[in-house]
Amino acid sequence: MEKERIYRYKLGRKIIYSSIIYILLFVGVSVLLAFIYEGGYISAWFISLILAVLALMVLSIPRRIVVDEEGIEIQCIAEDTTLAYEDIANIRKVEKREMNACLPIFGALGFFGHYGRFLNLRTMEFVHIYASRWGKFVEITDIDGDKYYISCEERSDIIKRVEGYIKPHDTQENI
Repeated sequence: MEKERIYRYKLGRKIIYSSIIYILLFVGVSVLLAFIYEGGYISAWFISLILAVLALMVLSIPRRIVVDEEGIEIQCIAEDTTLAYEDIANIRKVEKREMNACLPIFGALGFFGHYGRFLNLRTMEFVHIYASRWGKFVEITDIDGDKYYISCEERSDIIKRVEGYIKPHDTQENI
């Protein structure tokens, strides 16, 4: 088996169109406020706020998933999330319908993907999502119970590779 395998995120057509719509909406609102307030401090404040939020969103866009001998690394533009194999309790495929109850809390929905912290309304849990498309999800549960959802075209391959490295954990609580 290869020592390292890289899975790249591929943006779908819907994500590209929704990203363009978001950018046009932000620019349109900024221009509208500049005309309404005649370039005053309110429009400058709003434009600065939007630019800061956009910068944070851009820095968090997922780029690829790296599976190597040490763990899974979800690489974003400016940050990486690393899950060591000894910290992974479970990995499984997740169907799209299971993910339809996720509400973004601190995340992006359609701006160059879906990523950030979401609330799963079915289980009432906070989850991490790193997806370029809303589908073909893999759920990774760590030993602390945190759930990470990643989307990948080759999800069966990722699951097979990770299952080869993880060891079963005792998930029963002692009372």
